[in-house]
Amino acid sequence: MHHTTTNQEACPVLKTADIISGKWTLLILRDLSEGINRFSALERSLTGISPKTLSERLKALEKAGVITRHSYAEVPPRVEYSLTDRGLDLIPLIDHMRDYGAKWLMDDNSSSGNGHGEPHGA
Repeated sequence: MHHTTTNQEACPVLKTADIISGKWTLLILRDLSEGINRFSALERSLTGISPKTLSERLKALEKAGVITRHSYAEVPPRVEYSLTDRGLDLIPLIDHMRDYGAKWLMDDNSSSGNGHGEPHGA
C-alpha cells in the first residue's frame, strides 16, 4: 500500500477519524446503535459528560450526516436522535475497535504479547 498524501481532504482515513474523534463520540454512536435516542437517556448513559459537550457532539455528528435529530411538537418538547445509513456504517468499525482493545489493550494484554504475536492467554 502506497501513501502519498496526508491532506485530510484527500484521505478517507483522516476524514473518518475527524468524524469519530473526541472523547465521547464513539460512545454516543454506540449508545445510538443500541437504541438509546433521547438527550436525557444519552446523558444518563454517558456518566461524566456535560450537557454542553453532549450537545456539541450531537450537533457535530448531525452536521457530518451521521445522525438525524427529530423534534416533536409536544409539551414538554421531545427530541430524538438516530443513526443515518452513514452512521450505521460506522458501527462495525466501532465493533472492530472494541475487539482490538479487548485483544491488545486490556490490562492483562498490555505487554507486547508472548513473543509470537499473540496476546497473553490467547
